[in-house]
Amino acid sequence: PMNHGALLTATQMEALRDSLGIGPGAEWERFPDSSPEGKWIRERPAPFRSPARHVEAPELPETLEESYPETSSSQEAFGRALARLARLPVGAHVVTLSADVAVTTHLGAWITRTGVYSPTARPDFFADVPQAVPWRESPRGRHIELGIAEHNLFLALGAFGLATELTGVPLFPIGTLYDPFVTRGLDALYHALYAGGRFIVAATPSGVSLSPEGGAHQSVITPGIGIALPALAYYEPAFALEVEWILLDGLRGLLDRERGESLYLRLSTKPVAQSLAPAASEEYRAQVLRGGYRLIDARAEPGWDPEDSAVSIFAAGVMVPEAVEAARALRAEGILASLFVVTSPDRLYRGLRESRPYLEQLVTSEEEGVPIVSVLDGHSHGLAFLGSALGVPQIPLGVDHFGQSGGRSDLYAHYGIDGAGIARAVRTLLAR
Repeated sequence: PMNHGALLTATQMEALRDSLGIGPGAEWERFPDSSPEGKWIRERPAPFRSPARHVEAPELPETLEESYPETSSSQEAFGRALARLARLPVGAHVVTLSADVAVTTHLGAWITRTGVYSPTARPDFFADVPQAVPWRESPRGRHIELGIAEHNLFLALGAFGLATELTGVPLFPIGTLYDPFVTRGLDALYHALYAGGRFIVAATPSGVSLSPEGGAHQSVITPGIGIALPALAYYEPAFALEVEWILLDGLRGLLDRERGESLYLRLSTKPVAQSLAPAASEEYRAQVLRGGYRLIDARAEPGWDPEDSAVSIFAAGVMVPEAVEAARALRAEGILASLFVVTSPDRLYRGLRESRPYLEQLVTSEEEGVPIVSVLDGHSHGLAFLGSALGVPQIPLGVDHFGQSGGRSDLYAHYGIDGAGIARAVRTLLAR
């Protein structure tokens, strides 16, 4: 009974089939409706039978028309986008789940409007006390709080992510947890995707940008997980509007039961000046969804020489301000850096299989041979494929060791991912 390696031969399978009274070629046919087995199955609820009803998928808006502060973190933008969804008809199909961190992952406004799910209504003993987030529990609530149970979170996301197949009712499951705790539930996440569940994971905060809390709450290897997991699109947006666009695109992907994928948003609590972002446009939006865009173009600068003074900096997520700082400092030295914002290392990597990869459209033919410095708040290997894909030298920067507690600027300097560290890597690269 413990021999997991036994494989039945074709002869043994035929003997088993004959003993069960199953004819050749009928091994996978359903039980006849008139049979005791067929009758038993018809009397059972899903998943033993097909959904009894079909609910039309809700219409998704092209834009949320949400406003964002001049300085905003990607996590705050996520919370604002969700709060806006709660006020739209599509919000009735959204279910949020959290592993103990509902408020600290910016679900407060959503919960205030939609309530917390409980099989029975529970009294609010603090109703007369001012609360930042009213915790009203009832069967009408659309947030599920799981406590410190990341494995259960992904099991639940997988189940809700199959609601269309199991019940005929399309749902948009959105789960939140701290990014470093993705690894706690990784087995459940893997198999939720493998089973065909469609859902959104917002993992935040991430990286060493959550500086005071130390290594236990700082994620390093999760970019690699996002790139490697099948059926999961991994994004790491830099600006608030990018979060909105990616979230809406991710919701559309959940409705595509054939080709759609789940979405992994790696977010941060680090405030970023939105003035650094390009002006909103359809081209900008399309490039964000494809995996990246050019933020600083140095090609027209006097003295730009692809063989001498030029460099390309690729920065993901919250590292964009530091990359801008480095580009400005280098310009004063006569080193001209073009800056590319990577919104999805996953999309860029997968795009290398295309006949004309998107990465080769971002970087033009006149930039052939221009070396690369890449930077992200995670393990440096997450962007280390760029140089080999373009056939140029590269120094990949990131967090390649355990996190530490400290000021954000101090930690960035320690790991060499601050503006000075990026500029230093560029000088090293050009001196080779």
